[in-house]
Amino acid sequence: MENVIDIIGSLITLLGAIFIFLGSLGIVRMPDSFNRMQTGTKASTLGTILTLLGLGIIVPSWFGKVFILIMFVMITNPVSSHTLARAAHFVGIKLSEKTVSDVLAEDKNNKKEE
Repeated sequence: MENVIDIIGSLITLLGAIFIFLGSLGIVRMPDSFNRMQTGTKASTLGTILTLLGLGIIVPSWFGKVFILIMFVMITNPVSSHTLARAAHFVGIKLSEKTVSDVLAEDKNNKKEE
């Protein structure tokens, strides 16, 4: 039974590593900073959570600490990427030509008109 739990934990950890790898690949392939932030944040958040969850399954005595780390990652990763994206937009980092809409710029223009 212990070997089955170790295998399940190892597979979940491997799946997390695959998500982290795909996130890093997405960072290289995306056309602008905003897309890179989005790709990196989503993949790294899920990859980190799966990796930590797998470790928590392999070593059950760590599960409480792993749970706290997962909660920390779930809160801080999206908040930090949102803050970085807004700062990048504020300083004028250009969007890709493929970008369909810029809602933040539209919102700024609507506020100026009022």
